[in-house]
Amino acid sequence: MHTTVVPEAAVAAAPKPSVAFVAVNFIHCETDYVPRFEELFRSRAHAIDRIPGFVSMRVLKPSTAGGDYLVVSEWSEAGAFESWKSSPEFLEGHKRGFADVRAAREEGRTPPMTSRFETYSVLCD
Repeated sequence: MHTTVVPEAAVAAAPKPSVAFVAVNFIHCETDYVPRFEELFRSRAHAIDRIPGFVSMRVLKPSTAGGDYLVVSEWSEAGAFESWKSSPEFLEGHKRGFADVRAAREEGRTPPMTSRFETYSVLCD
C-alpha cells in the first residue's frame, strides 16, 4: 500500500464547498434486511446529487451488529435540505426502500427498517 502525503499548504489551498447544515438519518434495519439495505445504497439513484445546495453524503455502517446506519448529508443551507425532502428526486431516491416498508405493513409484518432524522447547523469546521 502506498500513502501519498499532501503538503499542508496544498490542503489549505484546496477549495472546499461551504457547509452550513448537516442532516443525519439514523436507520435501524431488521437483521434479515441488512443485505437488501446495503444493496439499495450501493446501487442508489444519486438523485440527491442534482439538488442545488447539496454538498456531500456518507453512509456509515455500524461497527456492531444491530447498530444504526447513519446517512450523513451536508448542505449549503437548511433550505436546500428542506427542498430536497419535498422534491421528485427525494421520491426517486427512496422509492425502493419505501416500497419494501409499505409491502411489509400491507402484509402485517414489522417494517424492515425504521429511520429518524436529526439536523444540525455547523458551528465550526
